[in-house]
Amino acid sequence: MVEWLRIVPADEKADAALMMRIAQWCDRFTPLVALDAPHGLLLDISGVGHLFGGEAAMLTEVLQKISTQGLTVRGAIAGTSLAARALARHAPRSIVPVGGDAAAVAPLTIAVFEDEKIARALLRAGLKTVGQVAGRERSELSERLGRDFVTRLDVLLGAEEKPLSPLRPLPDLMAEQRFAEPVVARGVIDMTLQGLAQSLRGILEREGRGARLLEALFFRADGDVRHIPVRTGAPLRDPAVMLRLLNEKLDALADPLDPGFGFDLIRLEATLAEETKPVTTSFDADENARWQVEFLIDRLAARFGEHRVQRFVAQDTHIPEAQSVAVPAQAREFLGHWRNKRNAAANDPPRRPLRLFETPEAITASLSTPPDGPPKFFRWRQCRHDVAHAEGPERIAMQWWRGSVGESRSDLKDSKPARDYFRVETTEGQRFWLYRDGPDIPGGARWYLHGIFA
Repeated sequence: MVEWLRIVPADEKADAALMMRIAQWCDRFTPLVALDAPHGLLLDISGVGHLFGGEAAMLTEVLQKISTQGLTVRGAIAGTSLAARALARHAPRSIVPVGGDAAAVAPLTIAVFEDEKIARALLRAGLKTVGQVAGRERSELSERLGRDFVTRLDVLLGAEEKPLSPLRPLPDLMAEQRFAEPVVARGVIDMTLQGLAQSLRGILEREGRGARLLEALFFRADGDVRHIPVRTGAPLRDPAVMLRLLNEKLDALADPLDPGFGFDLIRLEATLAEETKPVTTSFDADENARWQVEFLIDRLAARFGEHRVQRFVAQDTHIPEAQSVAVPAQAREFLGHWRNKRNAAANDPPRRPLRLFETPEAITASLSTPPDGPPKFFRWRQCRHDVAHAEGPERIAMQWWRGSVGESRSDLKDSKPARDYFRVETTEGQRFWLYRDGPDIPGGARWYLHGIFA
């Protein structure tokens, strides 16, 4: 018995969450980070090794910084993901030169395949190392062990590559600032963001694009990473506007940005960048007012959330409650054309109420004036309203053809009767939009209140 040995129950969810946190922390080295479940990570460091003093220095830094968090870690660098995984587990700290994967993994045992059935089959054939397996004909291996095994072997030897599936999409453009010592002062953080915004503006101008989705990443020295995304309604390059939106988002955080022991890396990404095209405007066009409205929408969305700032988009239907749908105000992919239903020059009153109920509310109405007129009075929410003036009826047929599958044509007609709408004005000056759902339905006509005019 080992007295000092501590035993705790396994928690797969907690282990997966920890691996996810480590993967996010590794984003400081490369944005291409993938999980190698259950206990591994794969980093594509192509073209970034020189930023850390070479591949050897980069590998040492990664292993040391993870070890300081109280974790046992092994790593290796190779040309393919499977070769790096095999070397990390069976020959730690190996760094394979370009084209040397086959020679590096050849001495490893067949345990690198991590499959007991394959290991037994290879041992029965007298094959104990990867090099011995690689010396056999591919057709022989494919016939006995399957085509998938041959593909894995080729990736292990560097003959093929298996692309990574990164945890988050690669940003279109980005700028970052590393610190020799972690920073905690808000003034330094603000100056850093300002410099990054200036750098990102230059990159966007050279690319002829503007940012639609910005994301500020703050990497803490203790391994925590904060992501602060900001979406814009139009492509953006202005650093001052970027900072204004980021500050709006930072001030509105329910969990304020806490530097802890300090940030050792701050990054500003244009996660989504769109091509910008010059637009010719007339002298009388109020472009400044339009820009101010778009900027206001972006500020409100940054402070309250994109889903809380919405606009209405017209729909191609004549059903009153379905003629518009609310979408995020910053979304540009939703288009619609509002038809003018009012002749302002003739001073016509609006045909539709300003306030339309999502669900029409049932009312108790008196008998209609003959032959098919509005009621003389009605009760809504326990209040009586006497009708002084009325206009109508305006018949609106429902889309009975959009029923569920299996319903007959006659059933659909019966289930969606036409509506006869009236614009009425009460003796107290209130104006309502009423309708009855037709006299030919079972139980007779029923009255509903659908909207209120201003």
